[in-house]
Amino acid sequence: MQKYHLWTIGCQMNVADSTHVGAELEKLGIEPTLDIDEADIVILNTCVVRQSAEDKALGKLGALKPWRTQHRQRTLALMGCMVGVKPSPQLAAAFPWVDVFMGPSEAQPLIDHLRERLVDQELAALEQQQLAQRHHLQDEALPNASLKHLSLAGETPVAAFVPVVYGCSHACTFCIIPFRRGIERSRPLPEIVAEVRELVAQGVKEVTLLGQIVDRYGYDFGGAPHLGDLLAAIHPIPGLERIRFLTSHPNYMSDALLEQVAALPKVMPHIEVPLQAGDDEVLAQMKRGYTVADYRRLIARIRSIIPAVAIHTDIIVGFPGESAAHFQRTYDILEELQLEKTHLARYSPRPGTVSARRMVDDVPDEEKRARHQQLEAQHERISTAYNRRWLDQDVQVLVEDRHKEKWRGRTPQNRLVFFEDDRDLRGQLVDVRITWAGPWSMQGLAPAG
Repeated sequence: MQKYHLWTIGCQMNVADSTHVGAELEKLGIEPTLDIDEADIVILNTCVVRQSAEDKALGKLGALKPWRTQHRQRTLALMGCMVGVKPSPQLAAAFPWVDVFMGPSEAQPLIDHLRERLVDQELAALEQQQLAQRHHLQDEALPNASLKHLSLAGETPVAAFVPVVYGCSHACTFCIIPFRRGIERSRPLPEIVAEVRELVAQGVKEVTLLGQIVDRYGYDFGGAPHLGDLLAAIHPIPGLERIRFLTSHPNYMSDALLEQVAALPKVMPHIEVPLQAGDDEVLAQMKRGYTVADYRRLIARIRSIIPAVAIHTDIIVGFPGESAAHFQRTYDILEELQLEKTHLARYSPRPGTVSARRMVDDVPDEEKRARHQQLEAQHERISTAYNRRWLDQDVQVLVEDRHKEKWRGRTPQNRLVFFEDDRDLRGQLVDVRITWAGPWSMQGLAPAG
């Protein structure tokens, strides 16, 4: 029996893409393994949004050269943003030990390659196994199950990612996504609803709808449906407990969408809406399309419409031309708004982007690191204060898995909670009394059963 190993780095969309590839391989009877040395097939799902992520992928590629070249029967596949929408001849020339190049969200090149390599007799046996497996699933009330985003092996995850918008057409000057994942393409609403139904039938309790700009879902259709319509369509699915979506853009987060979030109990009060910088001049250079005042008003509207909301944001430090005064304004607006979580990144020029072609990366790395550390310390302080508000209170936790002998789950606001309990609580909603709170997680006690 052949085995595969998946290595994934980057965003939640990459995680969803990897589970899709795993499911397609397992339909052929190929089993997963955590040990690269016992794998017949290795897939590297890459990210190049940051230089650090690209460097890790390149290091992994180099380390796998002897793994592949010393065993001719093995298959090495490169996937994701390093490959892009269309693999380049230069990439193939640079890594001749890679057998298959796959763009983001695309499993078929690997499946085609494996089908060509399998002998007819083995392929026929695997397809018979796949057919029997599908019949079994249909007997379990999963008609037309595509299993697109779940592998067949191991436990069904409690929470799953569902891409709803592929690519991006917004083209911020620092962002490589439009070049690597292509133009914005929304998936048809009925297709997404069917997929969520299948996931829930397999045991998934929470889905997160994904898009580079998720609140632009449906814009390329030229009218309805939009994201609010999609949320309303999947909300009634029996067995689905929670719905999230990310990542949003300030320009497209309408009051109508926020009111839909507030009106639908299964949609969690958790909004991710990047600011990126707290200075209007820097925002204009980034081509973000809004001002700090616009963002401030948006945060006020979100908190007014969804009172229990947790708001997360993204910040890039050290963008070309960012002065000490520019950075101070970023620090000040974060201090003013007191957002619950801030995802931080140091700017690194991405080949092909406007900022790499037309702007000078003029903030020294040492200064980028210093600014990053300042915001980290601020974030830690703000996050700790939020979490400590929950001390001696009950929070509802969707239990995802065990971690170091404790159950691990998340609150509606996406706060991470650990607690001890001897019962099997995986996939259940549990009220936990918070007894300790730090910046990144909380710990508590569940009521006796």
